Amino acid sequence: MRDSNTLDSTRLQRLQQTPLWEFALALYAKPGVETACLTLQEEAELDVCELLFHCWLYSYGLEAIPRAAARQRKQRRQWQSSVTAVLRGLRRDLKASAASSDSVAALRETIKQAELMAERENLQRWQEWVLEAHSDEQRVINIVEMPQDSAKWLRNQLLFSKPNIHSESSLNTAPALCQALQTLTCQLDPHQGAR
Repeated sequence: MRDSNTLDSTRLQRLQQTPLWEFALALYAKPGVETACLTLQEEAELDVCELLFHCWLYSYGLEAIPRAAARQRKQRRQWQSSVTAVLRGLRRDLKASAASSDSVAALRETIKQAELMAERENLQRWQEWVLEAHSDEQRVINIVEMPQDSAKWLRNQLLFSKPNIHSESSLNTAPALCQALQTLTCQLDPHQGAR
């Protein structure tokens, strides 16, 4: 008998039909999602790309196997800290100067586009990690029963193997962070790919 959380190839095929980048853009454009993502990034130091990755899987009734995701998470965080965060810092540093200089404003816009490209690359690498797994290496499984509290499920996905006690306690107690997770998960359709 097949285990109920064994990967359903139909769900994986549906996942392949919606690239993570396109999913992320559509979700990010929904009401409240941008603010929720930025709140979680700034106040809980969570990686928005990983957050969107888990949302993508969830919307197709899938979840990453925590142990399998740990190594990929380390690589993705390295990318975020050495590339994306550097670009973000440069963009923020130029904000005041850009207000009074057209050339600095143009430079800041170029850096903003590079930051966006770095995030797109990070999402692409998350997607490849799932879709290019060897047949003997399972990286995602079906969510057996869709959770009643999807915000709690998402929080658990993000905090697994994250040794940041501050973020974990903040996500459990800070109303703004709990609200951000709730806002985000309310915009997901957990049934679109799980049928």
